[in-house]
Amino acid sequence: MHSRRTFIKQGVLGAASLGTLASAVSCAQPSSSNSKGRKPIVISTWDFGVAANQAAWEVLGKNGRALDAVEQGVKVAEADLSNHTVGKGGYPDRDGHVTLDACIMDEFGNCGSVAAMEHIAHPISVARLVMEKTPHVMLVGEGAMQFALESGFQKDNLLTPEADKAWKEWLKEKKYEPVMNIENKSFATERLPGNQYNHDTIGMLALDANGNLSGACTTSGMAFKMHGRVGDSPIIGAGLYVDNEVGGATSTGVGEEVIRTVGSFLVVELMRQGYSPEDACKEAVLRIVKKKPDIAKDIQVGFLALNKQGEYGSYALQDGFTFAVCDVDKQDLIEKGKFHYKSEGVQ
Repeated sequence: MHSRRTFIKQGVLGAASLGTLASAVSCAQPSSSNSKGRKPIVISTWDFGVAANQAAWEVLGKNGRALDAVEQGVKVAEADLSNHTVGKGGYPDRDGHVTLDACIMDEFGNCGSVAAMEHIAHPISVARLVMEKTPHVMLVGEGAMQFALESGFQKDNLLTPEADKAWKEWLKEKKYEPVMNIENKSFATERLPGNQYNHDTIGMLALDANGNLSGACTTSGMAFKMHGRVGDSPIIGAGLYVDNEVGGATSTGVGEEVIRTVGSFLVVELMRQGYSPEDACKEAVLRIVKKKPDIAKDIQVGFLALNKQGEYGSYALQDGFTFAVCDVDKQDLIEKGKFHYKSEGVQ
């Protein structure tokens, strides 16, 4: 299986180097876009994506592969102990377990995922091994951890003292509700990526110098969730989807609503039909509003998309969603996503 996959990859890469892939694909010009289009480029959700993007750029800037770039990029967020919804710094579920979800997808349509995995600090790297070393797409729970340990990962205690303290405070009331825009809620004057005011699921999309796309998404999920709960982040087509002929998309926010609309797949298919990245994200948001209008007013969901031409865009249910952009001109750009609901009403 490995030799067959290698053969296929070499064949496609050869075609790409001759320009046949680029000439075979034509996409309609977008009606609106945040970008004029360039490559290489990497984009990711929320302000802390700046630090993650810069790590990804270390790969892309050396003509590296987009897949390697997104893995290295999101690992920065996974290792940030001040980020309480990604990686080792994540808040636990209601039973005190820190469970992590992640998925990754490359330019060939290969994908790997882990869900509800404990004791492994970098779920994105385990997800990549699921993609490359197994016949499966997703491993979950104890099986995912067993695979990681057998693959050489070290078992770790993911419950940090700060997260443990927050969980014990929560236990006093045991009140669960998603906090809208907790990612940047107190992020006012300091614009330091990855600090304590700046955290949520990180979704990342990259287009490398060869014109190939890859994406990654990783999270510790909703704080104090029910044990075993899995959101959209590790679900291919919901939290992340990449089609190298068209583009890629990722999501952030309340994952249940993204799963119900298969949101990231929807965004990519809309781009295939000629929608710009921003317009495709907007339509996906409006699907959520249409299906669950009462719920949509009180939660946050955001989509971020990158097309084959290097044009990007986003759209969210509520104001407050931000994303980071990194290309040859600027490595620390933060943009505000467009949105459907203002705090005082509908835009």
